[in-house]
Amino acid sequence: MKKPDSKFIKVRCKDCENEQVLFNKPTMVVSCHICGSKLAVPRGGKADIKGELLHVIE
Repeated sequence: MKKPDSKFIKVRCKDCENEQVLFNKPTMVVSCHICGSKLAVPRGGKADIKGELLHVIE
């Protein structure tokens, strides 16, 4: 059986350095909870990550 290739990732905001967990294939723009800057933008599959990718949560 094939495992899904979608994962949760931990991203650090470049503006305020807040660390946030998000889905690597979002369907809408993901914003930082602290300052509101964009962390991830959907691109019809995997997101365009705007913050610093810290690690993939397995």
